[in-house]
Amino acid sequence: MIDQKTAPYAALLLRVSLGIMFIAHGLLKLMVFTLPGTAAFFHSLGLPGWLAYVVTFAELAAGVALIIGFKARYVALVLIPDLLGAIILVHGANGWLFTNKGGGWEYPAFWAVALFVQFLLGDGAMAVSPSHRMNTIKAG
Repeated sequence: MIDQKTAPYAALLLRVSLGIMFIAHGLLKLMVFTLPGTAAFFHSLGLPGWLAYVVTFAELAAGVALIIGFKARYVALVLIPDLLGAIILVHGANGWLFTNKGGGWEYPAFWAVALFVQFLLGDGAMAVSPSHRMNTIKAG
């Protein structure tokens, strides 16, 4: 059974948490690794270096969109390939545990699942542009 009074706030909490995580991840690329450093890392993976700029911008913009609730369910869905790419290209060969050298794939996998849960839940409470506002769950 879904608690119809608290479910929109659970979606809000998930949405804001995911948004903060994506902003932190984007800022890591921007301020710690730097964009040229991130581009060099992408290039070392066989990806075009310019993709680092796109990914960094996407993570920052998506983080803000999630926090304010702008089309959050669709933003969450669009971000899943970012995490799947991190699993396939960076963390997959390092084993399951994220504490493994190079970071395993447990954390990005859980993060991708959390994004899919956000997509299924909808935008939740206090969203600036609710998309189908929790479909069958109404705040009450």
